[in-house]
Amino acid sequence: MTLEEFATGEQKTERMDKVGDALEEVLSKALSQRTITVGVYEAAKLLNVDPDNVVLCLLAADEDDDRDVALQIHFTLIQAFCCENDINILRVSNPGRLAELLLLEPDASPAASEGAQQPPDLHCVLVTNPHSSQWKDPALSQLICFCRESRYMDQWVPVINLPER
Repeated sequence: MTLEEFATGEQKTERMDKVGDALEEVLSKALSQRTITVGVYEAAKLLNVDPDNVVLCLLAADEDDDRDVALQIHFTLIQAFCCENDINILRVSNPGRLAELLLLEPDASPAASEGAQQPPDLHCVLVTNPHSSQWKDPALSQLICFCRESRYMDQWVPVINLPER
């Protein structure tokens, strides 16, 4: 490995950490503003009704989910729809951390805190845009720029790793 390759690798890691931090911030704000939709079926319903308000789609799956054919079909359809409608899309490689961010918030529903029988489906998460402009949020702007740059490099669904805390 040359010094240039090492430096490039460090820059990519640092950039991915910044994108992960920005994603955490966007999710936190979306939860507080109630502009988040969780679940494959709920996401499909929202995409059918109001795709123009969706600014970000997250798909999360672990190694076990990669063998779930039905889930992979849903992912393929959601990805195609998002690409067709210019919705930014990211793949999250650690759904456990995503679950921590989405379920351990103070505004979590009582059913979630009491140990509901069936955990919510966190495979697909949509962030919708409240009535303000998406460019006013620097974290969301950073994610949108990352998605755009990834598309320029023919990586249509970039994979990010949320930082552990």
